[in-house]
This record gives sequence, C-alpha cells and structure tokens, in this order.
Amino acid sequence: MPSAVRLRNVVIDCPDPLALARFYAAVVGGTPEAEDDEWVTLRVPDGPRLAFQRAEEFVPPEWPRGDRSQQFHLDFDAGSTWEELDAAHEKVLGLGAHALDVEDREKKDFMVYADPAGHPFCLCRIDVDNRL
Repeated sequence: MPSAVRLRNVVIDCPDPLALARFYAAVVGGTPEAEDDEWVTLRVPDGPRLAFQRAEEFVPPEWPRGDRSQQFHLDFDAGSTWEELDAAHEKVLGLGAHALDVEDREKKDFMVYADPAGHPFCLCRIDVDNRL
C-alpha cells in the first residue's frame, strides 16, 4: 500500500535563516530560496529539501551532553577516501563550521562539527562495500 504522505522538508530553527541556508548550500549545493526573513528553503541536489526558520530565542544544542538531547543532526557522505574526507573537513571549517569531535575517525568513520548556528552535523566516510 503506498504511503499517503512523503517527507517535504527537514526544518532547522536558527537565528538567521538565509545565512545558515547559504552555509549548507556551500556544503551540499543548491540555491537558497528566501520566502521572507523568517523562512528559507534549500533544494538539495539529489536530497531532501532543507528549510530554515527564524527562532528569535534560539539556543544551540550542546554536544556532547548526556543530560539533554541534541534534538537532531545531519549526516553527510563526504567520500570513500580519507583524502576526500580531509578535503570536506577543510571546506566546512573554511565556511564557518567548528570541529566538535574529529578524533578516532578511523574507528568511527565520521567526524562531528557544529554549523555556524551551533547544530551538530557529521561528515561520514562512505564504505563502498556496504552502501545503503
């Protein structure tokens, strides 16, 4: 039986929707489409739409913090080689991300960052033998 609903957007609260949409556009591609100062949509090529909405009282999640949920995070495939992951690492840092956990990457196959608004996201190494 086909589903009656489908995913429309992943919506991310932030203090500056256009700035954060531009950050993610530089990371994954696409062009931010601003409806107004409160809502910006990013149509990610070959991916879900990301939407950014203004939250005046926005408080970024703290990572890691065991006593409070981080709410969500985004995972991005960044390549199958460590050279590709290193290039993605340099790119996101140059765009304003902050490294949260880049240790033991060979054991975990991912590194954790915070976007300019403080949301955690991961750059993941693609296991070409076990792709989903």
